[in-house]
Amino acid sequence: MHFNIQPVLTNGFVTIQPLQANEFDTLYAVASDPKIWEQHPNGDRYKRDVFSTFFDGAMQSGGAFKVTYNATKQTLGSTRFYDYSETDNSIFIGYTFYAVDCWGKGVNMAVKTMMLNYIFHYVDKVGFHIGAGNVRSQIAIGRLGAQKVGEQEVTYFGEAPKLNFVYEININDWTAK
Repeated sequence: MHFNIQPVLTNGFVTIQPLQANEFDTLYAVASDPKIWEQHPNGDRYKRDVFSTFFDGAMQSGGAFKVTYNATKQTLGSTRFYDYSETDNSIFIGYTFYAVDCWGKGVNMAVKTMMLNYIFHYVDKVGFHIGAGNVRSQIAIGRLGAQKVGEQEVTYFGEAPKLNFVYEININDWTAK
């Protein structure tokens, strides 16, 4: 890999920066809302011990971010780059969650747009694993122009495998958009 998988990216609205090990409590304060995980394949991630496993996986991934609102520096959630493939010249974006009070306010679109604009300097396609029952995220990823290309059992770090839909967007479709 010849690029930084954890850059600091910012726009006038939000900033993403590498997630730090000492930010567990800050991020868990957001993640502890059960509503966030209602449609997620791992619906009990609001529980501290389950989220702790998720957080450990985020730290070990080397690609996890904390998302903050620029105006207040409030932590809004997390996302990450993962599963870079030199052979396919591809990477995934996912493990994303946001505080309920920022849903529908453009946070996801702003974050994913920054991430895609950055990563398409280095890869030709980006994939997204979306839980089969997570309609909210399926709609959101479709708004970015990603297309469903398959289904896959995904084993999240320290958790049982779950059915996910695989979405993809390639550099040509992104730049044409």
